[in-house]
Amino acid sequence: MDDEPGFTRLLKLNLEKTGKFTVRVVNDSTQALEAMHTFGPDLALLDIVMPDLDGGDLVAQMKQDAALKKIPVLMLTALVAQSETGGKPTERGDLTMIAKPVSMPTLLAAIEEKLGK
Repeated sequence: MDDEPGFTRLLKLNLEKTGKFTVRVVNDSTQALEAMHTFGPDLALLDIVMPDLDGGDLVAQMKQDAALKKIPVLMLTALVAQSETGGKPTERGDLTMIAKPVSMPTLLAAIEEKLGK
């Protein structure tokens, strides 16, 4: 879930190209929860800064929803600088944050870690 269609299109292409993932893109945060109920993702990639509901709002709503509360979340954000994280995912509370722009090897490793693979 990101409000930048160009970014999500590229991310979807690259993730599906690995042959390991089926990706559903939602660029409107107000439709994200409904899309998660319909699609049933194993993991959610969310941006923090979005119009209407931000990533933090979505995570809070997911935690209140019995069907969604166990879905692991990776937050992709420009609010965290790569220089702060050394280009690696960082934990902030109970959220895993990844600085944009993210490299595919870093993202794939974070996804696999979140999914326990």
